[in-house]
Amino acid sequence: MERKTAHDFDQELLILFDAYVHGGIDRRTFLDRAAKFAVGGVTAAMLLEQLSPKFVEAQVVKPTDSRIQTEYLEYDSPAGYGKARGYFVRPAGGSGKRPGVLVIHENRGLNPHIEDIARRLALDGFVAFAPDALFPIGGYPGDEDKAREAFRQLDQTKTREDFVAATGFLKARPECTGRVGAVGFCYGGGMVNFLATRLGTDLSAGVAFYGSAPNLDDVPKIKAPLMIQSAEVDERINASWPAFEQALKAANVRYERHLYPGTQHGFNNDTTPRFDAAAAKLAWERTVAFLKRYVASS
Repeated sequence: MERKTAHDFDQELLILFDAYVHGGIDRRTFLDRAAKFAVGGVTAAMLLEQLSPKFVEAQVVKPTDSRIQTEYLEYDSPAGYGKARGYFVRPAGGSGKRPGVLVIHENRGLNPHIEDIARRLALDGFVAFAPDALFPIGGYPGDEDKAREAFRQLDQTKTREDFVAATGFLKARPECTGRVGAVGFCYGGGMVNFLATRLGTDLSAGVAFYGSAPNLDDVPKIKAPLMIQSAEVDERINASWPAFEQALKAANVRYERHLYPGTQHGFNNDTTPRFDAAAAKLAWERTVAFLKRYVASS
């Protein structure tokens, strides 16, 4: 069966799904409101299933790929939850050090898609580390609805510290050059922006896909160059961009922003119909080139 794209769904339904994904409404409310779009024998539940991730079908790099080595590693986070865990991926073979990239998930924890992103980065010559914010409360549960519910239980003050600690953990790994960049998506994009304000020169570069702006008072603390990847049809996130950009300019932060015409929030996530293949390809090429420029070079 041919995979559906965002163009196969009414824009109002996509906005409704975005609200559901980000906790603005619950499953029952989504189904109730989506009912008016259920025509021709399609139910609201079927629409939700069509919009939900298809991890296996979209997988680009298999966990068993011989070109990479993968493992789950725990690390200490004394200012956070105490102990955290992430997915560590490095190129197979060779003993040389590689630049590091922290990969930060959306608001569902370390799901198979984010693990796949980490593996892709390893094939591009990085050592990648993808922490699971849900680890302290049981880890990614294997179900997106349950993951969203669990995510709301997190103490975000502690979770932010877990990501700060993850950066230090990756930076100190023997496989890493000591230079670390970060890439994140949605919640993770916002976390990249936060880490940029928090880590100063300990972060070599940040790429934020449709992430929320950080505290604008902290923008002058940013030392890393930023790449902001934005969807055109993403009112919730884009509303904060003008003030964020003004703060970046005032602080003389190096940044570049790319807006992808006609795209939805989540356009880089190839497990859902909001995926836009052309925009995602260009955005990822820009991301890798940016990370190589600022993280791979000394």
